[in-house]
Amino acid sequence: MVALVDRRGARAHRASAWLLLLLLTWGPLALAQVPTVVVEGRHLQASRVDKGPALDGVLDDDVWRQATFTSDFLQKEPVQGTPASVKTEVAFVYDADALYVGARMSSLGPEDIETVMTRRDESGSAERLIISLDTYRDRRTAYSFAVTAAGVRVDWYHPDDHEYVVDLSFNPVWEARTTRTADGWVAELRIPFSQLRFDAANEQVWGLNIQRVIPRRNEDDFWVVVPRDITGWSSRFGALSGLRGVAPSRRIELLPYVTGDWRLDSGANPREGTPFEDRRAYSARVGVDGKVGLGPNLNLDVTVNPDFGQIDADPAQVNLTDFEVVVDERRPFFTEGSQLFNNNNTNNNGPAYFYSRRIGAAPRLRASADYVEPSRATPIWGAAKLTGRLSSGLSLGVLGALTGEGYADTYDFASQEQGRVKVDSRTGFGVLRAQQELGKGSTVGATLTTVHRDIGEGEGRTGELAREAYTGGADFRLRLRDGEYIVSGFAGGSLVRGDPAAILRLQRSSARYFQRPDQTYVRLDPESRSMSGYTVGAKVVRQSGEHWLWNGSVGVESPGFELNELGRLSTTDDVDLNLGLYYRETNPGTFLRGYKLGLLTYGNWNHGGTRTVNQFMFSGEVTFPNFWEASLLVTYYPRAYSDQLTRGGPLMQTPQGLEAGLILNNNASGTNLWEVDALAWTYEDGSGGGTLTGSVTVQPLRNLRLSVEPVGSLYTEARQYMATLDGGREETYARRYVFGAVRRRELALRLRANLFITPDLSLEAYAEPFASSGVFSAPGELARARGRQLRRYGQDGTSLSRGEGGDWDVTDGASGFQLANQDFNVRSFRSNVVLRWEWRPGSTLYAVWQQDRSADSLGGNALAPKALGDALLSPGGHTFALKLSWWFPAG
Repeated sequence: MVALVDRRGARAHRASAWLLLLLLTWGPLALAQVPTVVVEGRHLQASRVDKGPALDGVLDDDVWRQATFTSDFLQKEPVQGTPASVKTEVAFVYDADALYVGARMSSLGPEDIETVMTRRDESGSAERLIISLDTYRDRRTAYSFAVTAAGVRVDWYHPDDHEYVVDLSFNPVWEARTTRTADGWVAELRIPFSQLRFDAANEQVWGLNIQRVIPRRNEDDFWVVVPRDITGWSSRFGALSGLRGVAPSRRIELLPYVTGDWRLDSGANPREGTPFEDRRAYSARVGVDGKVGLGPNLNLDVTVNPDFGQIDADPAQVNLTDFEVVVDERRPFFTEGSQLFNNNNTNNNGPAYFYSRRIGAAPRLRASADYVEPSRATPIWGAAKLTGRLSSGLSLGVLGALTGEGYADTYDFASQEQGRVKVDSRTGFGVLRAQQELGKGSTVGATLTTVHRDIGEGEGRTGELAREAYTGGADFRLRLRDGEYIVSGFAGGSLVRGDPAAILRLQRSSARYFQRPDQTYVRLDPESRSMSGYTVGAKVVRQSGEHWLWNGSVGVESPGFELNELGRLSTTDDVDLNLGLYYRETNPGTFLRGYKLGLLTYGNWNHGGTRTVNQFMFSGEVTFPNFWEASLLVTYYPRAYSDQLTRGGPLMQTPQGLEAGLILNNNASGTNLWEVDALAWTYEDGSGGGTLTGSVTVQPLRNLRLSVEPVGSLYTEARQYMATLDGGREETYARRYVFGAVRRRELALRLRANLFITPDLSLEAYAEPFASSGVFSAPGELARARGRQLRRYGQDGTSLSRGEGGDWDVTDGASGFQLANQDFNVRSFRSNVVLRWEWRPGSTLYAVWQQDRSADSLGGNALAPKALGDALLSPGGHTFALKLSWWFPAG
């Protein structure tokens, strides 16, 4: 165990902890006594039919002639509360297997209907109809199904009672057809009950809203309008009733896949001169995802050898920090149904206990050799998860996964010896999330995770990995005064066990730096076999109201708190305080359609009472009468003290500075879009510069979309960490913390071309040439702890020279040392060309050509246009891949 606070901060921390504990204990209990409030609203009746209509986008079936259509829609934009300018008629029927939606969208003329085509799950600027269903009638969550006038299907999930907070990982199998008519267009949807979750009851009553988006008129029509000054969504829905005899479905779905790829080197072969230079360039995989429905509201998912399913290449970047880069999840098994597991992170209601990319990720440990070919991922032998919601309002998520061992192949050029180093062990992962609904839209929940590695004796470096890790916590979220106020809180803890080498690695990691020499409240213990910590926090928000909104939050993470075995945590040893006050106008005026102004402040202290971050911000957002938008954020940073800059060394003062960002974009409903994003900053230590990003998207043809996004940066970082060396002065605890000024230049050009042949067949191309350079100058060491000034080499009795290879030779009195050349000039080119064909509902064929080129020894200015051409000629490789999956529904 480590001491968590010193005497200076102990009283304040204890008071905060007791206050938060009181909220966590009594808040949910007080709410449990409040009865559910049912808001009476609009109702629509669904009609039962023996056989559903033919899905052809033509409402000529008898069932539609007999159905009752609703056409009472109101505008939210451009004139809130007024009748829709054109007529929309919608009706619902159902049979034993599916819900059917029939809709007629009238128009003033063909030129009023935007029918641009997009890929699956993208609506673009097309006119569209959206059906939103709160199947649990919990007035908190909802599923949305949209179809555009071009017949493209889009779906998403609302994990919270918020119109604009959506989760795109929801990926059901459903169908839709559209046709054009003389006076508008028609849509017909079939949504299988097997793709929805709902409570078992003789008669279902679901929350319902219907939306029609007419981009060419800048018009949004709703069956139930959520006013602009209200933050909400499903809590405002009307009701869809009449769903009788919808029997629980024992859903059984199988999605086997087979994929193969072939890699072809272009230019220099990094394996040349090693036994791996002729290594097999092709591979094949097979796997399967399965789903079994346990009643109407629980799903059991299993997977064997899950596929990554990557379509876009991850953007290139140069990371000079000591923090990991977060990567988006793309594997279908982990994205589908992930809403409950990610609930804390989505609602800003607690730590990110679960980061699914930890499962099957590349090994964290690296082998040491002249040439190393590491594993790109550890094999996932199998995984299973159970998700759903019981009729009592209890939502459950249980996930388990087992991964295999990871290895790195090595080669030593001098001895010509080949090796194989084990860098990860067999690992089991477990996650449990439970969430109980209390009252209208309020919840209380708990999360538990566990990781266990099978680390044996003589396992190379794997003893540096934790043998077992446990995290868990509780949280609540109270929705008060019909959602006008949100009060939330959380508390949790962690425990990690392993060999002393593993615990020492965690203590010394960038998340905590226990080895800092000028702190007294934690202790680096090289013999410890465990580490534990806690977190606690609370937040109060006024999110609805005509003009004034505000929020405040406090959070504490102890130095020993650790999530990175299965979750995500950048730093710990934090006490955070956030305050925000906003004034907004949502009613359109003569010069502006709306605006929002805000004053915010953020402060962070470590458990030694040192203020490590302080910010004061002004924000402004405006919408012009033509629906163009602009936003401005100005941030002032007073001086503070960083416990991160020296990377395990003493505190270092951070300079005061000013940062300003401006974003301007045109009407998002347009076919042709543009955006300009400018960011500039300046600090008293000489750091400063700016980044300019532009984006232009055009659709010259109805089914062809082109976009270009140039990004340019030019800035200087006056205090960039270079190295930590022995032999320093007493003022810096006998060590040298070396920094230099680095002048950064960066240029990227992201290009996309998408050809949409049909709503289910598309050809998409993505390419990004990237150039980045950094030139270091004026190296020096921190003059004293808690200071900002550097003792520049070449001054103060020191000498500085630079050799032909760019290394710096430094003498300081009788001692001398060398600093490695850290200048860089990176060129990268990544591209993907993907043919995607959903050849039958839920079954997809992918054909992919991917390029990945890079070089880090080229000279020249990274901002010169020639640099992007160099990126295209850099050595690298081509990968050609083919993936075919089948969806087999049964039951």
